[in-house]
Amino acid sequence: MGVMPVDAEVNVVIGANGGLGKAMVHELVRQGKPVRAVSRSCKAPLPDSVEVQMADVSDTGMARRVCDGARVVYLCANPFYQHWILQLPRIMTAVIDAAGRSGARLVFGDNLYMYGPVGVPMREVLPSNADGPKGRLRAEIAQMLLHAHRVGKVRATIGRASDFFGPGVVNALMGERVFRPALVGDTVWIAGNPDVPHTYSYIEDVARALVILGERTEALGEVWHTPNPETVTTRRFLEMIFEEAGQRPKIRSARRWLVKTMGLFSRRMQEMEEVLYQFERPFVVDHSKFERTFGAEATPLAEAIRRTLDWCRAHPPAT
Repeated sequence: MGVMPVDAEVNVVIGANGGLGKAMVHELVRQGKPVRAVSRSCKAPLPDSVEVQMADVSDTGMARRVCDGARVVYLCANPFYQHWILQLPRIMTAVIDAAGRSGARLVFGDNLYMYGPVGVPMREVLPSNADGPKGRLRAEIAQMLLHAHRVGKVRATIGRASDFFGPGVVNALMGERVFRPALVGDTVWIAGNPDVPHTYSYIEDVARALVILGERTEALGEVWHTPNPETVTTRRFLEMIFEEAGQRPKIRSARRWLVKTMGLFSRRMQEMEEVLYQFERPFVVDHSKFERTFGAEATPLAEAIRRTLDWCRAHPPAT
């Protein structure tokens, strides 16, 4: 493991164009920390104090350049589904190398796909039991990182969250396709059974939790579920959005047979089929490990929904 330079103060956010990356940048700035935002195109508007760099971090040389002098590296890159198999292992390999060389801590913003279908609230001790390629790949890259930590290549930790919603979340299952129609009283379509419990992660809570993981030594070498608002059914979650928007709920669900049919014409729906189980049975996240160790600061669900709708009103969709 490399030795951290004495002047290493910058916090590097990789994937700063995405929903989580943008939230990470704003949370770090809010806390007064210097930030270097890294992405392939850097299209997202960011605070003036942020250093912006364009890089493809699947390239080892570029990853080393953007991580040079880093104190903490937050890996939030999330390529489109169809690019995961090719890009995610390369990104993880290059960023482990770069963060290790700079002496930085590496915090990986992960999801829950690796657990596969489970019948109990998800805790960090669950085995990786995914039966699809995306879930198996997520398990592979998480184990790659934890192994690198164990053998001393890098100091690392993993924070896992459920489906995102919140300010700045656009291309997500509970992003603009849900909040903007609800805002004007249009029908919202969702996949699966809306009447089973499902934990949703508020993006600002996730960002705040990842900063904690990057600052606390006891986080290293471990997997942590980030704090979430209270779990309700997907139907109730959507009803709360409509109610806060002052609209009558209009909710339609696409069951598995319809998702399969739509997959004949839509690559996005093909990719959805593997993880549809998450919306067909209870999908509940237990974050008690994080709460016991660091305390939990989850935003109440009603407040999180209000903030998200306020952001949508203030940020019309791009044409």
